[in-house]
Amino acid sequence: MAGKAAAPGTAVLLVTANVGSLFDDPEHLQKNWLREFYQVVHTHKPHFMALHCQEFGGKNYEASMSHVDKFVKELLSSDAMKEYNRARVYLDENYRSQEHFTALGSFYFLHESLKNIYQFDFKAKKYKKVTGKEIYSDTLESTPMLEKEKFPQDYFPECKWSRKGFVRTRWCVADCAFDLVNIHLFHDASNLVAWETSPSVYAGIRHKALGYVLDRIVDQRFEKVSYFVFGDFNFRLDSKSVVETLCTKATMQTVRAADTNEVVKLIFRESDNDRKVMLQLEKKLFDYFNQEVFREDNGTALLEFDKELSVFKDRLYELDISFPPSYPYSEDSSQGKQYMNTRCPAWCDRVLMSPSAKELVLRSESEEKAVAYDHIGPNVCMGDHKPVFLAFRVAPGAGRRCQPQERSLREPCP
Repeated sequence: MAGKAAAPGTAVLLVTANVGSLFDDPEHLQKNWLREFYQVVHTHKPHFMALHCQEFGGKNYEASMSHVDKFVKELLSSDAMKEYNRARVYLDENYRSQEHFTALGSFYFLHESLKNIYQFDFKAKKYKKVTGKEIYSDTLESTPMLEKEKFPQDYFPECKWSRKGFVRTRWCVADCAFDLVNIHLFHDASNLVAWETSPSVYAGIRHKALGYVLDRIVDQRFEKVSYFVFGDFNFRLDSKSVVETLCTKATMQTVRAADTNEVVKLIFRESDNDRKVMLQLEKKLFDYFNQEVFREDNGTALLEFDKELSVFKDRLYELDISFPPSYPYSEDSSQGKQYMNTRCPAWCDRVLMSPSAKELVLRSESEEKAVAYDHIGPNVCMGDHKPVFLAFRVAPGAGRRCQPQERSLREPCP
């Protein structure tokens, strides 16, 4: 299944998916979701595949435990995945711990044709050969094969039960070492607050959290390697600029609460045309009269307002986006392209990479034309987020070599 005879190198598929909706309505959504996911696997035929999930288990993890078990079992034993004879699954199921719970789930699948794959033990500081299929859950803090942190409460004090954080693993594939980081950053709590300043206060919080993660994965504890960071970054379009552009010829009406005088709603009306309502903005309402603007030409006209990654332009790279905003889609299983009127559509779900990882991917692109960066299930309801994937090939001899045989990572590679 994996790899074409004419295409040398190791095929890699990295997927990020906020799957909270799948566990809130598993009967209607999981089957479609899995079918679309398997189709991407079939199309790109990866040797090594990583699936990073956020909000794994949905809003109520304890109530969803049976659905979680079924989903994991399906991924590990389905006919579509039968040629992946080794797997590692890391599920943060410690939902009773407010201090540690992140609701992150990381899946790694290795094709049977792939030889000598190693994973890094962060405690022993050595690579270990990957054999068989193993699932780790509950308290991931004690698992030496990963690093996991939940962001401190003071990062987002108004959210008492935030589940944002990251999980990092390190791999040696085709004699090339790289880190894979599953990440979930903070959302916009209020459309009204996001609209007040440019950049928004929430963008500043995400900037701080992502900066912390990047500093953490390149600190002095371990040798530096290429890294891919993929997850739900919750990056949003610059709200103030978007509203000004969408409502250029509109007048704004402010609605305040009678008891507190707090702004609770903004209504933008056309100056003429019978003062037609163009946009209504509330804490959790973003109701624009013409959703086509977010879908037309994959929302390309809105990319100029996608500014949050620019802060990290020297540390993180992304391929050109050619798919529509990945969030917030309708959770109605009969709707595949409709956005909810809760937030301004945005590219929340991304696959980002370090400069050295970029070289790996672009080398693949120049040699094989085998790079794809896209979303999954464009016409099918996948929940409120569309998964996003990056497919590429690691060319033979590319990247930083790793010497896995019981060698400490602090020792130099030959």
